[in-house]
Amino acid sequence: MNRIFQLTVLLFLLATTCSAQSNNTDRLKNSIKKILSNKSAVVGVSIIGTNGKDTLSIHGDRRFPMQSVFKFHIALAVLSEIDKGKLSLDQKIEISKDELLPSSIYSPLRDENPNGGTFTIEKLIQYSVSISDNTACDALIRLIGTPKTVEAYIKRSGINDIQITFNEEDMQAKWENMFQNWTTPKAASETLRLFYENRSNLLSKSSYDFFWKTNRETTTGKMRIKGQLPAGTIVAHKTGSSGINKETGITAALNNIGIVFLPTGEYFIISVFVSESKEDSATNEKIIADIAKATYDFYTGTEN
Repeated sequence: MNRIFQLTVLLFLLATTCSAQSNNTDRLKNSIKKILSNKSAVVGVSIIGTNGKDTLSIHGDRRFPMQSVFKFHIALAVLSEIDKGKLSLDQKIEISKDELLPSSIYSPLRDENPNGGTFTIEKLIQYSVSISDNTACDALIRLIGTPKTVEAYIKRSGINDIQITFNEEDMQAKWENMFQNWTTPKAASETLRLFYENRSNLLSKSSYDFFWKTNRETTTGKMRIKGQLPAGTIVAHKTGSSGINKETGITAALNNIGIVFLPTGEYFIISVFVSESKEDSATNEKIIADIAKATYDFYTGTEN
């Protein structure tokens, strides 16, 4: 009888704990819904908090165009080849003048090297991830195969809800092409979790350290996840943007995925995809910043 009583108490405590965690995340979810309530946009959100112990999502299984978020995945696929010994970070890659992307496509690397040049793989990954350079991005894809090579690697790693069909040059050739490079908010957060925890040793220690350092050094999207966080907050993240369609006034993609590190030493994972938006760019960025701030306040206990 005593054993049955102890088991009953244990089950009760477990149920109470789970209920409390659910109520907590429900409170955060309601705060995020309030942020979105007056916005003319479809926003996908996925958050993994308390170091992976709880989750919430809004439109978490919906497919959103990634735009430059896929550079995160490309870097992982390249580093996988480096860990196999097929490539090395200090290996030099020549990019000819003909391989530089057109001036209409964002590329600091092209602007700095108008006749092309020779670059290490390390430098190309840093340009692609930290600065979101499109010439570097497409050079990395060519190095390992095609966009489908990247998709296949991510799927082999355990993430199924992703499709990568076009490189940057082809994706930007037609507005509708971006919709063939998609993922879901849940899959984006799970990708972050999978490669940050690295429990299956998907990356070697050297590749792991380099990859996350590069994401911490991201300079784009200063008004998105990082926009309202306390100065000095460490965020490892990747952005993506479609711009506004001149004919419809619609923004198809303004995204940010990343890991936010808290003063306690804990962290939360956050993926926000803004799509079908009639709002201006500043408002779209503020949506992400507001959600990140609400999540930060929730996990640091500084909610109003």
